[in-house]
Amino acid sequence: MFRTLLLLLLTISFAHAETDKTAASIKETLKNNYEQLIGPVDQVNKSPIPGLYEVVTSDHIFYTDKSAQFLIDGSMFDLKARKNITDARARQLFAVDFNQLPLDLAIKKVKGDGSRKLAYFTDPNCSYCKKLEQELTNVNNVTLYLFLYPIFDGSAEKVQGVWCSADKAKAWDELMLNGVLPTAAKCDVPTNKVMALGKSLKVNGTPALIFANGIVNPGYMPAAELNKALDNNK
Repeated sequence: MFRTLLLLLLTISFAHAETDKTAASIKETLKNNYEQLIGPVDQVNKSPIPGLYEVVTSDHIFYTDKSAQFLIDGSMFDLKARKNITDARARQLFAVDFNQLPLDLAIKKVKGDGSRKLAYFTDPNCSYCKKLEQELTNVNNVTLYLFLYPIFDGSAEKVQGVWCSADKAKAWDELMLNGVLPTAAKCDVPTNKVMALGKSLKVNGTPALIFANGIVNPGYMPAAELNKALDNNK
């Protein structure tokens, strides 16, 4: 029995060594030949599909074969589990350090006991951002941090009006829930800093949600899903 166990351990160790060797070879090949095409490669890992390897750059996931001859740019799905494997991996790999977010650039709203946390990038002219605000009326016990991210035409003026209001959170709610435009005002608005932050976090659209554990969800979520995600991503 001891001999069998030893043989099994040696087999596993050999398999890991071969995987590490293949991953290193793929990384070297991509670096030497295709770095200008896909950018620097941070990681190469086995994928759930035998013979296919996950290639991770600073902001993207590709797949390749063991010789790095073919490159696949797209999502991998587990049909049985009905799961987008690539999307799930991306959320883990590109998670944000919530504690490092410059929350002074955000509007803070505390609902209930504020025990859960959510930061999000939002635009006043974004229809799904308005839908998100409607859903958030049914979410309690959460502290919200709103980064006003004016990427639509005409949004910058509304952002300025909200930010320069005496009660920013109230002005935002009035705008998004009731369509009441904020009074035009002038003050120092951190839009440039927020835009730079969004760019650094690869925020390409709104809304973009960031949960307390750093998991990023690009897009709107209904209240039931939000509550579940807030509980699962503390």
